Amino acid sequence: MKLKELIRTVQPVQIIGSTDIEIAGVDIDSRQVQEGHLFVAMRGTQADGHAYIPAAIGQGARAVVCEELPAGGDVAPDGEVTYVVVKDSEEAAGRIATLFYGDPTSRLELVGVTGTNGKTTTATLLYRLFRYFGYKVGLISTVCNYIDDQPVPTEHTTPDPITLNRLLGRMADEGCQYAFMEVSSHAIAQKRISGLRFAGGIFTNLTRDHLDYHKTVENYIRAKKKFFDDMPKEAFSLVNLDDKNGMVMVQNTRSQVHTYSLRSLCDFKGRILESHFEGMLLDFNGQEVAVHFIGRFNAYNLLAVFGAAVLLGQKEQEVLIGLSTLYPVAGRFEAIRSPKGYTAIVDYAHTPDALTNVLTAIHGVLEGRGRVITVVGAGGNRDKGKRPMMAKEAARLSDRLIITSDNPRWEEPQDIIDDMLAGLNAADKEKTLSIADRREAIRTACMLAQKGDVILVAGKGHEDYQEIKGVKHHFDDKEEVRKAFNV
Repeated sequence: MKLKELIRTVQPVQIIGSTDIEIAGVDIDSRQVQEGHLFVAMRGTQADGHAYIPAAIGQGARAVVCEELPAGGDVAPDGEVTYVVVKDSEEAAGRIATLFYGDPTSRLELVGVTGTNGKTTTATLLYRLFRYFGYKVGLISTVCNYIDDQPVPTEHTTPDPITLNRLLGRMADEGCQYAFMEVSSHAIAQKRISGLRFAGGIFTNLTRDHLDYHKTVENYIRAKKKFFDDMPKEAFSLVNLDDKNGMVMVQNTRSQVHTYSLRSLCDFKGRILESHFEGMLLDFNGQEVAVHFIGRFNAYNLLAVFGAAVLLGQKEQEVLIGLSTLYPVAGRFEAIRSPKGYTAIVDYAHTPDALTNVLTAIHGVLEGRGRVITVVGAGGNRDKGKRPMMAKEAARLSDRLIITSDNPRWEEPQDIIDDMLAGLNAADKEKTLSIADRREAIRTACMLAQKGDVILVAGKGHEDYQEIKGVKHHFDDKEEVRKAFNV
Protein backbone atom coordinates (compact mmCIF):
# COMPACT_ATOMS: atom_id res chain seq x y z
CA MET A 1 0.00 0.00 0.00
CA LYS A 2 1.28 3.50 -0.83
CA LEU A 3 2.49 5.59 2.11
CA LYS A 4 0.36 8.55 0.99
CA GLU A 5 -2.75 6.37 1.40
CA LEU A 6 -1.71 5.14 4.84
CA ILE A 7 -1.20 8.64 6.26
CA ARG A 8 -4.25 10.33 4.75
CA THR A 9 -6.11 10.39 8.13
CA VAL A 10 -3.23 11.35 10.45
CA GLN A 11 -2.73 15.06 9.59
CA PRO A 12 1.10 15.19 9.39
CA VAL A 13 2.92 18.21 10.81
CA GLN A 14 5.90 17.68 8.49
CA ILE A 15 6.92 15.23 5.76
CA ILE A 16 10.52 14.69 4.66
CA GLY A 17 10.89 12.44 1.64
CA SER A 18 8.50 10.86 -0.83
CA THR A 19 5.07 9.52 0.13
CA ASP A 20 4.69 7.79 -3.23
CA ILE A 21 6.40 4.65 -1.96
CA GLU A 22 5.09 1.16 -1.35
CA ILE A 23 4.81 -0.03 2.27
CA ALA A 24 4.98 -3.78 2.89
CA GLY A 25 4.20 -3.79 6.62
CA VAL A 26 3.61 -1.63 9.70
CA ASP A 27 5.38 -2.07 13.06
CA ILE A 28 5.70 -0.37 16.44
CA ASP A 29 8.44 -2.77 17.60
CA SER A 30 11.75 -2.16 15.81
CA ARG A 31 12.63 -5.85 16.20
CA GLN A 32 9.68 -6.79 13.99
CA VAL A 33 10.63 -4.44 11.15
CA GLN A 34 11.45 -5.99 7.77
CA GLU A 35 12.50 -4.59 4.40
CA GLY A 36 10.00 -2.03 3.10
CA HIS A 37 8.10 -1.61 6.38
CA LEU A 38 6.80 1.53 8.07
CA PHE A 39 7.97 2.03 11.68
CA VAL A 40 5.80 4.06 14.08
CA ALA A 41 7.83 5.46 16.98
CA MET A 42 5.61 5.69 20.07
CA ARG A 43 6.40 6.92 23.57
CA GLY A 44 5.54 3.79 25.59
CA THR A 45 5.31 3.37 29.36
CA GLN A 46 8.55 1.33 29.45
CA ALA A 47 10.56 2.75 26.54
CA ASP A 48 10.44 5.53 23.95
CA GLY A 49 10.20 4.17 20.41
CA HIS A 50 12.02 7.23 19.09
CA ALA A 51 15.24 5.76 20.50
CA TYR A 52 14.79 2.76 18.20
CA ILE A 53 14.43 4.64 14.91
CA PRO A 54 18.04 3.85 13.86
CA ALA A 55 17.47 0.16 14.67
CA ALA A 56 14.27 0.13 12.61
CA ILE A 57 16.08 1.71 9.65
CA GLY A 58 18.83 -0.85 10.05
CA GLN A 59 16.19 -3.57 9.79
CA GLY A 60 14.95 -2.11 6.49
CA ALA A 61 12.28 0.46 7.41
CA ARG A 62 11.32 2.51 4.35
CA ALA A 63 9.37 5.13 6.32
CA VAL A 64 9.14 6.38 9.91
CA VAL A 65 6.20 8.06 11.66
CA CYS A 66 7.35 9.98 14.74
CA GLU A 67 6.61 12.97 16.96
CA GLU A 68 10.11 14.39 16.60
CA LEU A 69 12.93 13.85 14.14
CA PRO A 70 16.10 12.04 15.23
CA ALA A 71 18.82 14.29 16.62
CA GLY A 72 21.78 15.27 14.46
CA GLY A 73 19.93 16.42 11.34
CA ASP A 74 20.79 13.36 9.28
CA VAL A 75 17.13 12.37 9.04
CA ALA A 76 16.95 10.92 5.55
CA PRO A 77 20.24 9.38 4.49
CA ASP A 78 20.48 9.30 0.70
CA GLY A 79 16.73 10.01 0.58
CA GLU A 80 16.02 6.38 1.31
CA VAL A 81 13.79 6.93 4.33
CA THR A 82 10.66 9.07 4.47
CA TYR A 83 9.84 10.75 7.79
CA VAL A 84 6.29 11.70 8.71
CA VAL A 85 6.10 13.91 11.79
CA VAL A 86 2.77 13.90 13.69
CA LYS A 87 1.50 15.41 16.93
CA ASP A 88 0.45 12.07 18.43
CA SER A 89 2.06 8.87 17.18
CA GLU A 90 -0.12 6.67 19.44
CA GLU A 91 -3.20 8.02 17.68
CA ALA A 92 -1.49 7.72 14.29
CA ALA A 93 -0.49 4.08 14.83
CA GLY A 94 -4.09 2.93 15.13
CA ARG A 95 -5.29 4.95 12.15
CA ILE A 96 -2.45 3.73 9.94
CA ALA A 97 -2.94 0.10 11.01
CA THR A 98 -6.68 0.33 10.31
CA LEU A 99 -6.03 1.42 6.72
CA PHE A 100 -3.19 -1.06 6.17
CA TYR A 101 -5.37 -4.01 7.21
CA GLY A 102 -8.30 -2.99 5.01
CA ASP A 103 -10.44 -1.06 7.53
CA PRO A 104 -11.75 -4.25 9.18
CA THR A 105 -14.43 -2.58 11.29
CA SER A 106 -16.16 -1.40 8.13
CA ARG A 107 -16.56 -5.07 7.19
CA LEU A 108 -17.87 -6.48 10.48
CA GLU A 109 -19.89 -5.33 13.50
CA LEU A 110 -17.53 -4.67 16.42
CA VAL A 111 -18.86 -4.40 19.99
CA GLY A 112 -16.57 -3.36 22.84
CA VAL A 113 -17.05 -4.19 26.53
CA THR A 114 -15.44 -1.99 29.18
CA GLY A 115 -15.65 -1.79 32.97
CA THR A 116 -13.73 -3.06 35.99
CA ASN A 117 -15.40 -6.47 36.34
CA GLY A 118 -17.36 -8.65 33.92
CA LYS A 119 -15.60 -7.72 30.67
CA THR A 120 -14.33 -11.22 29.90
CA THR A 121 -17.59 -12.96 30.77
CA THR A 122 -19.76 -10.49 28.84
CA ALA A 123 -17.60 -10.46 25.69
CA THR A 124 -17.11 -14.25 25.71
CA LEU A 125 -20.81 -15.00 26.23
CA LEU A 126 -21.74 -12.69 23.36
CA TYR A 127 -19.21 -14.53 21.19
CA ARG A 128 -20.68 -17.91 22.19
CA LEU A 129 -24.27 -16.71 21.83
CA PHE A 130 -23.78 -15.41 18.30
CA ARG A 131 -21.99 -18.61 17.29
CA TYR A 132 -25.02 -20.45 18.69
CA PHE A 133 -27.13 -18.31 16.35
CA GLY A 134 -25.01 -19.58 13.45
CA TYR A 135 -22.84 -16.56 12.72
CA LYS A 136 -19.09 -16.49 12.15
CA VAL A 137 -17.77 -14.48 15.09
CA GLY A 138 -14.49 -13.12 16.46
CA LEU A 139 -13.47 -12.66 20.10
CA ILE A 140 -10.70 -10.54 21.63
CA SER A 141 -10.42 -11.21 25.37
CA THR A 142 -8.13 -11.73 28.36
CA VAL A 143 -8.48 -15.52 28.20
CA CYS A 144 -8.05 -16.09 24.46
CA ASN A 145 -8.72 -14.56 21.07
CA TYR A 146 -10.81 -16.48 18.55
CA ILE A 147 -11.42 -16.23 14.83
CA ASP A 148 -14.65 -18.21 14.75
CA ASP A 149 -13.57 -21.54 16.31
CA GLN A 150 -9.82 -20.98 15.80
CA PRO A 151 -7.96 -19.92 18.99
CA VAL A 152 -5.29 -17.21 18.79
CA PRO A 153 -3.16 -16.82 21.97
CA THR A 154 -3.25 -13.47 23.77
CA GLU A 155 -0.95 -11.56 26.13
CA HIS A 156 -2.96 -8.40 26.82
CA THR A 157 -6.65 -7.69 27.44
CA THR A 158 -6.55 -5.40 24.40
CA PRO A 159 -3.59 -5.92 22.00
CA ASP A 160 -1.44 -3.13 20.54
CA PRO A 161 -2.99 -1.34 17.53
CA ILE A 162 -0.98 -3.26 14.92
CA THR A 163 -1.79 -6.68 16.39
CA LEU A 164 -5.40 -5.63 16.96
CA ASN A 165 -6.00 -4.49 13.39
CA ARG A 166 -4.18 -7.51 11.96
CA LEU A 167 -6.43 -9.77 14.04
CA LEU A 168 -9.63 -7.91 13.10
CA GLY A 169 -8.50 -7.93 9.46
CA ARG A 170 -8.15 -11.71 9.58
CA MET A 171 -11.60 -11.97 11.15
CA ALA A 172 -13.15 -9.87 8.39
CA ASP A 173 -11.23 -11.71 5.65
CA GLU A 174 -12.46 -15.06 6.99
CA GLY A 175 -16.08 -13.97 6.96
CA CYS A 176 -16.76 -13.01 10.56
CA GLN A 177 -19.91 -10.87 10.74
CA TYR A 178 -19.45 -9.86 14.38
CA ALA A 179 -16.53 -9.37 16.76
CA PHE A 180 -16.70 -8.84 20.50
CA MET A 181 -13.78 -7.43 22.42
CA GLU A 182 -12.76 -6.40 25.91
CA VAL A 183 -11.63 -2.80 25.96
CA SER A 184 -9.30 -2.12 28.88
CA SER A 185 -8.69 1.30 30.41
CA HIS A 186 -5.01 0.98 29.40
CA ALA A 187 -6.03 0.42 25.78
CA ILE A 188 -8.27 3.50 25.79
CA ALA A 189 -5.65 5.72 27.46
CA GLN A 190 -2.91 4.46 25.11
CA LYS A 191 -5.18 4.87 22.05
CA ARG A 192 -4.79 1.24 20.97
CA ILE A 193 -8.36 1.37 19.60
CA SER A 194 -7.70 4.51 17.53
CA GLY A 195 -9.15 4.16 14.03
CA LEU A 196 -11.62 1.40 14.94
CA ARG A 197 -15.33 1.95 14.40
CA PHE A 198 -17.58 0.36 17.01
CA ALA A 199 -21.16 -0.75 16.37
CA GLY A 200 -21.75 -0.71 20.11
CA GLY A 201 -20.21 -0.39 23.54
CA ILE A 202 -21.14 -1.95 26.88
CA PHE A 203 -20.30 -0.58 30.33
CA THR A 204 -20.41 -3.19 33.11
CA ASN A 205 -19.35 -1.36 36.30
CA LEU A 206 -16.53 0.66 37.77
CA THR A 207 -14.63 0.10 41.01
CA ARG A 208 -11.05 0.69 42.09
CA ASP A 209 -8.45 -0.98 39.83
CA HIS A 210 -5.27 -0.19 37.87
CA LEU A 211 -4.40 2.85 39.99
CA ASP A 212 -0.74 1.85 39.63
CA TYR A 213 -1.17 3.08 36.05
CA HIS A 214 -3.95 5.71 36.19
CA LYS A 215 -2.83 7.14 39.61
CA THR A 216 -6.33 8.43 40.51
CA VAL A 217 -9.90 7.10 40.30
CA GLU A 218 -10.79 10.23 38.31
CA ASN A 219 -8.23 9.36 35.62
CA TYR A 220 -9.55 5.79 35.55
CA ILE A 221 -13.13 7.03 35.08
CA ARG A 222 -11.98 9.48 32.41
CA ALA A 223 -10.28 6.67 30.45
CA LYS A 224 -13.43 4.51 30.49
CA LYS A 225 -15.64 7.47 29.61
CA LYS A 226 -13.53 8.38 26.58
CA PHE A 227 -14.57 5.09 24.97
CA PHE A 228 -18.20 6.26 24.94
CA ASP A 229 -17.31 9.89 24.13
CA ASP A 230 -15.78 8.64 20.86
CA MET A 231 -18.64 6.28 19.95
CA PRO A 232 -20.28 7.17 16.58
CA LYS A 233 -23.87 8.41 16.60
CA GLU A 234 -25.27 5.32 14.83
CA ALA A 235 -23.75 2.99 17.47
CA PHE A 236 -25.40 1.93 20.72
CA SER A 237 -24.07 2.43 24.24
CA LEU A 238 -25.49 -0.02 26.78
CA VAL A 239 -24.76 0.92 30.40
CA ASN A 240 -25.42 -0.55 33.83
CA LEU A 241 -27.91 1.84 35.41
CA ASP A 242 -27.27 0.37 38.88
CA ASP A 243 -23.63 1.49 38.85
CA LYS A 244 -23.21 5.08 40.04
CA ASN A 245 -20.94 5.77 37.05
CA GLY A 246 -23.28 4.22 34.50
CA MET A 247 -24.86 7.43 33.25
CA VAL A 248 -21.60 9.36 33.75
CA MET A 249 -20.11 7.20 31.00
CA VAL A 250 -22.63 8.46 28.43
CA GLN A 251 -22.90 12.13 29.43
CA ASN A 252 -21.12 13.29 26.27
CA THR A 253 -21.72 10.42 23.86
CA ARG A 254 -23.30 10.88 20.44
CA SER A 255 -24.42 7.25 20.40
CA GLN A 256 -27.86 5.83 21.17
CA VAL A 257 -27.99 5.24 24.93
CA HIS A 258 -29.71 2.17 26.43
CA THR A 259 -29.72 0.93 30.03
CA TYR A 260 -29.94 -2.34 31.96
CA SER A 261 -30.72 -2.86 35.64
CA LEU A 262 -31.79 -5.28 38.36
CA ARG A 263 -33.28 -2.45 40.44
CA SER A 264 -34.67 0.37 38.32
CA LEU A 265 -36.89 1.12 35.34
CA CYS A 266 -34.75 0.71 32.23
CA ASP A 267 -34.65 -0.75 28.72
CA PHE A 268 -33.52 -4.22 29.85
CA LYS A 269 -34.85 -5.13 33.31
CA GLY A 270 -33.84 -8.25 35.21
CA ARG A 271 -34.72 -10.06 38.44
CA ILE A 272 -33.27 -13.10 40.22
CA LEU A 273 -36.12 -15.48 41.03
CA GLU A 274 -34.13 -18.47 42.34
CA SER A 275 -30.45 -19.27 42.99
CA HIS A 276 -28.50 -22.46 43.75
CA PHE A 277 -25.03 -23.83 42.91
CA GLU A 278 -26.31 -25.33 39.66
CA GLY A 279 -27.62 -22.01 38.37
CA MET A 280 -30.33 -19.33 38.61
CA LEU A 281 -33.86 -18.71 37.42
CA LEU A 282 -34.03 -15.18 36.05
CA ASP A 283 -36.72 -12.84 34.76
CA PHE A 284 -35.61 -10.65 31.86
CA ASN A 285 -38.15 -8.12 30.57
CA GLY A 286 -41.00 -10.23 32.01
CA GLN A 287 -39.82 -13.56 30.61
CA GLU A 288 -38.26 -16.37 32.67
CA VAL A 289 -34.99 -18.07 31.76
CA ALA A 290 -32.97 -20.75 33.61
CA VAL A 291 -29.19 -20.31 33.33
CA HIS A 292 -26.06 -22.23 34.38
CA PHE A 293 -24.64 -19.27 36.32
CA ILE A 294 -24.95 -18.06 39.89
CA GLY A 295 -24.49 -14.73 41.62
CA ARG A 296 -25.93 -11.27 41.25
CA PHE A 297 -22.85 -10.16 39.31
CA ASN A 298 -23.52 -12.88 36.72
CA ALA A 299 -27.14 -11.77 36.46
CA TYR A 300 -25.77 -8.36 35.44
CA ASN A 301 -23.39 -9.92 32.92
CA LEU A 302 -26.18 -11.98 31.36
CA LEU A 303 -28.49 -8.97 31.28
CA ALA A 304 -25.81 -7.01 29.39
CA VAL A 305 -25.48 -9.90 26.92
CA PHE A 306 -29.26 -10.03 26.53
CA GLY A 307 -29.51 -6.30 25.88
CA ALA A 308 -26.61 -6.18 23.43
CA ALA A 309 -27.94 -9.14 21.44
CA VAL A 310 -31.36 -7.50 21.12
CA LEU A 311 -29.77 -4.18 20.09
CA LEU A 312 -27.85 -6.11 17.41
CA GLY A 313 -31.19 -7.25 15.94
CA GLN A 314 -31.88 -10.59 17.62
CA LYS A 315 -35.35 -11.47 18.91
CA GLU A 316 -35.78 -11.49 22.70
CA GLN A 317 -37.24 -15.01 22.86
CA GLU A 318 -34.42 -16.48 20.77
CA VAL A 319 -31.80 -14.70 22.89
CA LEU A 320 -33.31 -16.16 26.08
CA ILE A 321 -33.21 -19.67 24.61
CA GLY A 322 -29.56 -19.07 23.67
CA LEU A 323 -28.68 -17.83 27.15
CA SER A 324 -30.05 -21.03 28.68
CA THR A 325 -27.45 -23.06 26.71
CA LEU A 326 -24.40 -21.08 27.88
CA TYR A 327 -21.89 -22.05 30.59
CA PRO A 328 -19.44 -19.98 32.69
CA VAL A 329 -16.19 -18.71 31.18
CA ALA A 330 -12.95 -20.46 32.25
CA GLY A 331 -11.88 -19.31 35.70
CA ARG A 332 -15.06 -17.35 36.37
CA PHE A 333 -16.99 -18.92 39.25
CA GLU A 334 -16.03 -22.46 38.26
CA ALA A 335 -17.41 -24.92 40.81
CA ILE A 336 -15.54 -28.17 41.56
CA ARG A 337 -17.29 -30.66 43.82
CA SER A 338 -15.21 -32.64 46.33
CA PRO A 339 -15.90 -36.35 46.98
CA LYS A 340 -16.04 -35.36 50.67
CA GLY A 341 -19.11 -33.17 50.14
CA TYR A 342 -17.67 -29.65 50.01
CA THR A 343 -17.34 -27.35 46.99
CA ALA A 344 -14.42 -25.30 45.68
CA ILE A 345 -15.04 -22.20 43.57
CA VAL A 346 -12.19 -20.94 41.37
CA ASP A 347 -12.63 -17.31 40.34
CA TYR A 348 -10.54 -14.52 38.79
CA ALA A 349 -11.71 -11.98 41.43
CA HIS A 350 -8.71 -9.72 42.07
CA THR A 351 -10.30 -6.46 43.25
CA PRO A 352 -12.16 -5.69 46.50
CA ASP A 353 -15.46 -5.31 44.66
CA ALA A 354 -15.04 -8.55 42.69
CA LEU A 355 -14.27 -10.45 45.91
CA THR A 356 -17.37 -8.99 47.52
CA ASN A 357 -19.50 -10.03 44.54
CA VAL A 358 -18.26 -13.62 44.51
CA LEU A 359 -18.45 -14.11 48.28
CA THR A 360 -21.92 -12.55 48.41
CA ALA A 361 -23.05 -14.95 45.68
CA ILE A 362 -21.69 -17.92 47.67
CA HIS A 363 -23.52 -16.80 50.82
CA GLY A 364 -26.69 -16.30 48.80
CA VAL A 365 -26.67 -19.99 47.90
CA LEU A 366 -25.35 -21.36 51.21
CA GLU A 367 -27.87 -19.42 53.33
CA GLY A 368 -25.87 -20.22 56.47
CA ARG A 369 -25.77 -23.98 55.89
CA GLY A 370 -21.98 -24.17 55.58
CA ARG A 371 -18.77 -22.24 56.18
CA VAL A 372 -16.85 -20.16 53.62
CA ILE A 373 -13.06 -20.58 53.47
CA THR A 374 -11.29 -18.08 51.22
CA VAL A 375 -7.81 -18.37 49.69
CA VAL A 376 -6.65 -15.08 48.17
CA GLY A 377 -3.55 -13.05 47.38
CA ALA A 378 -2.70 -9.88 45.46
CA GLY A 379 -0.50 -9.29 42.43
CA GLY A 380 2.96 -7.81 42.79
CA ASN A 381 4.03 -4.53 41.14
CA ARG A 382 0.40 -3.43 40.92
CA ASP A 383 -1.89 -1.10 42.89
CA LYS A 384 -0.79 -1.57 46.52
CA GLY A 385 -3.69 0.45 47.88
CA LYS A 386 -6.23 -2.28 47.15
CA ARG A 387 -4.36 -4.98 49.09
CA PRO A 388 -5.63 -4.19 52.62
CA MET A 389 -9.09 -3.52 51.16
CA MET A 390 -9.17 -6.98 49.53
CA ALA A 391 -8.12 -8.68 52.77
CA LYS A 392 -10.72 -6.74 54.75
CA GLU A 393 -13.55 -7.73 52.38
CA ALA A 394 -12.41 -11.35 52.27
CA ALA A 395 -12.28 -11.51 56.09
CA ARG A 396 -15.67 -9.85 56.46
CA LEU A 397 -17.38 -12.43 54.26
CA SER A 398 -15.40 -15.57 55.20
CA ASP A 399 -15.39 -17.91 58.18
CA ARG A 400 -11.71 -18.73 57.59
CA LEU A 401 -9.23 -16.75 55.49
CA ILE A 402 -5.91 -17.86 54.04
CA ILE A 403 -3.80 -15.05 52.58
CA THR A 404 -1.25 -16.34 50.08
CA SER A 405 0.80 -15.47 47.02
CA ASP A 406 -0.76 -14.54 43.66
CA ASN A 407 1.64 -13.39 40.92
CA PRO A 408 4.34 -11.72 43.07
CA ARG A 409 6.23 -10.65 39.94
CA TRP A 410 9.28 -8.73 41.19
CA GLU A 411 8.07 -8.21 44.76
CA GLU A 412 8.68 -10.48 47.74
CA PRO A 413 5.52 -12.55 48.42
CA GLN A 414 5.69 -11.92 52.16
CA ASP A 415 5.77 -8.12 51.62
CA ILE A 416 2.52 -8.37 49.64
CA ILE A 417 0.96 -10.60 52.31
CA ASP A 418 2.00 -8.08 55.01
CA ASP A 419 0.29 -5.29 53.03
CA MET A 420 -2.90 -7.35 52.98
CA LEU A 421 -2.70 -8.26 56.69
CA ALA A 422 -2.53 -4.53 57.48
CA GLY A 423 -6.21 -4.30 56.51
CA LEU A 424 -7.33 -6.75 59.23
CA ASN A 425 -8.40 -6.02 62.79
CA ALA A 426 -7.66 -8.30 65.75
CA ALA A 427 -10.85 -10.37 65.30
CA ASP A 428 -10.13 -10.85 61.57
CA LYS A 429 -6.58 -12.01 62.30
CA GLU A 430 -7.81 -14.72 64.66
CA LYS A 431 -9.49 -16.53 61.74
CA THR A 432 -6.69 -15.81 59.26
CA LEU A 433 -3.65 -17.83 58.20
CA SER A 434 -0.86 -16.53 55.98
CA ILE A 435 0.80 -19.16 53.78
CA ALA A 436 3.11 -17.79 51.08
CA ASP A 437 3.15 -21.06 49.08
CA ARG A 438 -0.10 -20.94 47.06
CA ARG A 439 -0.14 -24.72 46.53
CA GLU A 440 0.13 -25.29 50.28
CA ALA A 441 -2.53 -22.63 50.93
CA ILE A 442 -5.02 -24.43 48.66
CA ARG A 443 -4.14 -27.79 50.23
CA THR A 444 -4.66 -26.35 53.73
CA ALA A 445 -8.06 -24.93 52.79
CA CYS A 446 -9.13 -28.37 51.55
CA MET A 447 -7.92 -29.97 54.80
CA LEU A 448 -9.97 -27.47 56.82
CA ALA A 449 -13.15 -27.91 54.76
CA GLN A 450 -16.00 -30.11 55.94
CA LYS A 451 -19.13 -31.40 54.23
CA GLY A 452 -21.31 -28.49 53.10
CA ASP A 453 -18.51 -25.89 53.19
CA VAL A 454 -17.39 -23.79 50.23
CA ILE A 455 -13.77 -22.89 49.45
CA LEU A 456 -13.18 -19.81 47.29
CA VAL A 457 -9.80 -19.77 45.53
CA ALA A 458 -9.62 -16.23 44.17
CA GLY A 459 -7.34 -14.05 42.10
CA LYS A 460 -6.00 -16.14 39.23
CA GLY A 461 -9.00 -17.88 37.67
CA HIS A 462 -8.10 -18.98 34.13
CA GLU A 463 -4.35 -18.27 34.52
CA ASP A 464 -2.18 -21.37 34.31
CA TYR A 465 1.03 -19.77 35.57
CA GLN A 466 2.54 -17.95 38.53
CA GLU A 467 4.93 -15.11 37.69
CA ILE A 468 7.94 -14.92 40.03
CA LYS A 469 10.99 -12.70 39.43
CA GLY A 470 10.19 -12.36 35.73
CA VAL A 471 9.67 -16.11 35.16
CA LYS A 472 6.30 -17.74 34.54
CA HIS A 473 6.00 -21.10 36.32
CA HIS A 474 3.14 -23.47 35.52
CA PHE A 475 0.43 -23.15 38.16
CA ASP A 476 -3.29 -23.80 37.72
CA ASP A 477 -5.67 -23.27 40.66
CA LYS A 478 -8.13 -25.84 39.29
CA GLU A 479 -5.39 -28.47 38.98
CA GLU A 480 -4.22 -27.77 42.52
CA VAL A 481 -7.77 -28.04 43.89
CA ARG A 482 -8.30 -31.40 42.20
CA LYS A 483 -4.95 -32.68 43.52
CA ALA A 484 -5.89 -31.57 47.03
CA PHE A 485 -9.23 -33.39 46.78
CA ASN A 486 -7.34 -36.69 46.48
CA VAL A 487 -5.20 -36.11 49.57
